Amino acid sequence: MKFDDILEELNGMGRFQITTILLMIAARMTLPFHYLLNNFIAAVPSHHCDITSLDYGDAFRNLSHEERLIVSIPVQEDGTLSSCQMFAEPQYHLLIESSNITDLHTVPCQNGWMYDNTTFESTLATEWDLVCDKRGLNKATATIFFIGVMLGAAVFGYLSDRFGRKRALLVSYVTSTVFGFTSAFSSNFIMFAALRFFTGFGLSGIGLITVALRVEWVDVKHRNAVGNLLGLDWSIFTALLPVVAYFVNDWRYLVATVTSPLCLGIICWWWLPESARWLISNGKVESAHFYLTKCAKVNGREQFMADLNLEVLSKEIPVENENRKYSYLDLVRTPRMRRLTLLTGTVWFAAACTYYGISLNIDGFGVNIYLTQFIYGAIEVPAVVFVFFSFDKIGRKLTQAGTQFLTGLCILCNMFIPQNKGPFQTTVGALGKMFAEAAYGSVFLYTTELYPTVLRQNGVGFCYVLGQIGVAVSPIISLLDEVWGRLPSIVFILLAFAAGLSTLLLRETRNVRLPETIEDVEQTRPVSTPEEKSQL
Repeated sequence: MKFDDILEELNGMGRFQITTILLMIAARMTLPFHYLLNNFIAAVPSHHCDITSLDYGDAFRNLSHEERLIVSIPVQEDGTLSSCQMFAEPQYHLLIESSNITDLHTVPCQNGWMYDNTTFESTLATEWDLVCDKRGLNKATATIFFIGVMLGAAVFGYLSDRFGRKRALLVSYVTSTVFGFTSAFSSNFIMFAALRFFTGFGLSGIGLITVALRVEWVDVKHRNAVGNLLGLDWSIFTALLPVVAYFVNDWRYLVATVTSPLCLGIICWWWLPESARWLISNGKVESAHFYLTKCAKVNGREQFMADLNLEVLSKEIPVENENRKYSYLDLVRTPRMRRLTLLTGTVWFAAACTYYGISLNIDGFGVNIYLTQFIYGAIEVPAVVFVFFSFDKIGRKLTQAGTQFLTGLCILCNMFIPQNKGPFQTTVGALGKMFAEAAYGSVFLYTTELYPTVLRQNGVGFCYVLGQIGVAVSPIISLLDEVWGRLPSIVFILLAFAAGLSTLLLRETRNVRLPETIEDVEQTRPVSTPEEKSQL
């Protein structure tokens, strides 16, 4: 008997499983909020040198504010005021006749900046003047956050496999909550950057463990629905973020607001079950029997568990040695695990790099920042629905590979669309974003199904680390346009195609039971479900 057989007898998608999923929704809400938060808290509104404190005598003081701007700040080619330069001395002749200002001596802003507060009341840029020479620090906040996510994935992947899903999840909840709220009270940029690092560190555990806990409590035929269709929470909350940011446009209040759902998540944690699958795989049969009995009671299948007592459960289900401890080294000790680790790591790096390369560039549609973010979230909904149906119709492998190839194809097509064909660029770009979401969203479930229970969180954690490296690298790739305008697109295309080819080398997991041990992965023939056997 396999563990999936027990779940099927207990109603693999009953009230118990639905309740477990709902108990994690509040905490999962914070994931897209924080991951895409930099689009709003690090936004740079239009700005120019502050000239309010300048005193060039009576002639200057008698000018209106608009006239002072004309004589003090040079105008750029697009007609806007320079953001970082001002004239060394007032150029009064510009009031009479606009002439060539390229030969006029300019200096960097001497007294700070004036910001347009029409869209944002306060951002990191306006709070600490992270513009011009310091604009790199403003962009670094996202990289620092995702470095925290990357390291957190490695740590929580190990903790989850070593000490259990539920305990590790509580640690991630508390870590994210404490550092998330504290960062809203940062007094300087260095303090904020450090606190954002630890916030990302904690949030990575929530992303990893909640996916595993959802998948490990449902039977084979419901894994697709749980892994993809119920994953709509990411897309919905991504579209909700600009609504929240529109009404809370001060960065400190916004950080606190998007962190607050974690308080409800901590309360809900008390009713979350531990993964019975993990308990059995680690030799904790008595605790597993307790949660399975609870599941049977909620789902109305008490009679089955009455027959499957503790002694029978110990004999029927293959149990791992409780004293054996697994680590990341086990990912590369055996040949098939080594191959699996290399291929899935490649897919994660490329999928995350292309997805966030698009998601963190919210100027691509050329419309209002809030509308752009809403479009980015809304367009992910059809992507999730597409993956839900294709996973069952054509399988995990072809869906994953196909969406990667289509992402690269859309980027390739956009390279050859003229700049004056804005609507066509927007349409193809939106399709690319949709396929990138489909690829990045589906890789979570696919990877979870590929790794054995005893190493599932270590394996997914390793992939998550590579994914976050891809996230951190994507802004750097975008800067390659200074070398050649099309170079970033070419790099993203190559990454998408590499991910697609790597996926084709992985095994199919549709209608296949989750592997429990390393030996299950090393065997050449995966274990099929009864439904699949009947079709042979």
